[in-house]
Amino acid sequence: MRTHPRWPVRAAAVALMLAASACAQEEPPPAATRAQTATTTCASKGALTMWERSGGNKQMVDLLVEAWNAKNPDCRINLTYIPHTEMVGKIAQGVAAGDVPDLMGMDLIYAPQFEKERQLVDLTDRIKDWPELRTVSKGHMTVATFEDRLFGVPLYADVSALFYNKDLFTRAGLDPDRPPTSLAELRAYADKITALGGGVKGYYLPGNCAGCNIFTVGPLMWASGATIEAAGAGAEPLVGDGVRQVLQFTRDMVEAGNVPEGGRTENGETFHLQFGSGKVGMMGTGNFNITLARQQNPKLRFGIALLPGTAPNSSASFIGGDLVVVPKGSRRVDDAVNVMKFLLSDEVQVEVYAKALNLTTRTDLVDNRYFQAEPLVRDVAKALTVGRTPYTVTFFEQINSPQGPWLKMLQRAYYSDDDLGTVIADAKKEMKAIASRS
Repeated sequence: MRTHPRWPVRAAAVALMLAASACAQEEPPPAATRAQTATTTCASKGALTMWERSGGNKQMVDLLVEAWNAKNPDCRINLTYIPHTEMVGKIAQGVAAGDVPDLMGMDLIYAPQFEKERQLVDLTDRIKDWPELRTVSKGHMTVATFEDRLFGVPLYADVSALFYNKDLFTRAGLDPDRPPTSLAELRAYADKITALGGGVKGYYLPGNCAGCNIFTVGPLMWASGATIEAAGAGAEPLVGDGVRQVLQFTRDMVEAGNVPEGGRTENGETFHLQFGSGKVGMMGTGNFNITLARQQNPKLRFGIALLPGTAPNSSASFIGGDLVVVPKGSRRVDDAVNVMKFLLSDEVQVEVYAKALNLTTRTDLVDNRYFQAEPLVRDVAKALTVGRTPYTVTFFEQINSPQGPWLKMLQRAYYSDDDLGTVIADAKKEMKAIASRS
């Protein structure tokens, strides 16, 4: 697992750069034998080049490349990590200059803009009939699809979920095996945990981190029936009663004292350390926090549930992570496609992803022996079935920018007494204006 969560950052000039700018595929073996046949056959010998961003799930990517290289010594992958903040610009420049790797990992939220600008190879005719695609992460495939054409498959997945401290549940008189299933229950539980005193708080909100909030508060809105981003010009953002209901919920939590005051300045740098402190009863965070919390606080007993909405037993999750795609100009497209086939094989999904306690990217392989032995990973994997990923070519400007309308809206909801209708209207206007320029 990673040592810290990824909250994407992108230079404003990237949009301008975008605007300016072999392994033979085998027939898939029968399902019963796929787990034993992850090896591929090289059409041409020689190393494949691959770029991947730093700051992602390096452990998982390293393991996947190691597994490929062990079975394909004649077309090994030479992997290069590019600084995360430089990755999008480097890809755009490389495509324009004809200097690209054979394949690459891409932060999935940025895929739509590259697809729109025709900077990725259309893989539809090569992969559309793969049976594995029926069960891969829907969030990944949403952003891997543009105008009904396919441009990639999942490389790895991050999901958000509700982590809860069983020790604090017990001390507060709550059932440690019954997490909240609605926002109303979450509020009631938080009140009881905060009442314990001693610096303990019932809930955590990151007050100065746009990415943290779309990852953890965004799903509360989705689970409450809302739409957040404007997908494109003319599309309406922030639709549904769930937007206001969740903003009211978060404001109430702050005003009730259920959120640590220090959360007001949280910009993502220490977000991953909050749950493991043992002082927070519940918070939305990601699968990476299982290992981190245990390393930070070995005696901590905790559980994982889905992020709830307003209605009982409603839930949602943000699916993040990376896609593996082929940049325009790659000379080894068939080789790259066979790497994708390898990543989605039964054997690699179970014996590489799951064995390392990383999420499988296929939901049909969640019930495996490694997850059965580690219930927390099995529980967080449930988020893959209810998760989604925003689809817009202006994700950074609308959602992830520290100066963007998403974070400004949340901060006004959390920390001001401004009318929430006005707060939402202001954010809606700004998000629509951004989308109209795409």
